[in-house]
Amino acid sequence: MHSIELDAFDRRLLQALQNNSRLTSLELAERVRLSASQCQRRMKKLEDAGVIERYTAVLNRAKTGFEVMAVITVRLEKHGRFPSQEFKEAIDRYPQILECWATTGDCDYILKVVTRDLNTFTVFLMDELLGLPIVASVKSSILLQQLKATTALPLDI
Repeated sequence: MHSIELDAFDRRLLQALQNNSRLTSLELAERVRLSASQCQRRMKKLEDAGVIERYTAVLNRAKTGFEVMAVITVRLEKHGRFPSQEFKEAIDRYPQILECWATTGDCDYILKVVTRDLNTFTVFLMDELLGLPIVASVKSSILLQQLKATTALPLDI
């Protein structure tokens, strides 16, 4: 996958949408300094090119009852295409796994997980994740305090 060329208008449009995806075409046009129809054409082009993947709402984890967030590193028993596919199919069954990244280094995967409480996390870790035959070992870290969080890409660097 390769990047596409973004001009200054595209970057301003994307930055505005990253900050607030509920802006109307008219509000976007004012911020980007283009007409509403030009903004809509550019948005369609960026959507079709896969630059804009989706529009979403960011929820407050604590206010929705998810008290525990953790990062879990996972090492598999076996490696290769089939074990990786088996692991992917297994983790797709768990909605509490928000992200899964294949990595280099000491572990094979890093998971970002949310649960309602510590007991629920313990059950997930011990019974579900460690219960997968393909998993050799895990290490978990409970996240204590969020110092920074953004989904916005720094388009100006």
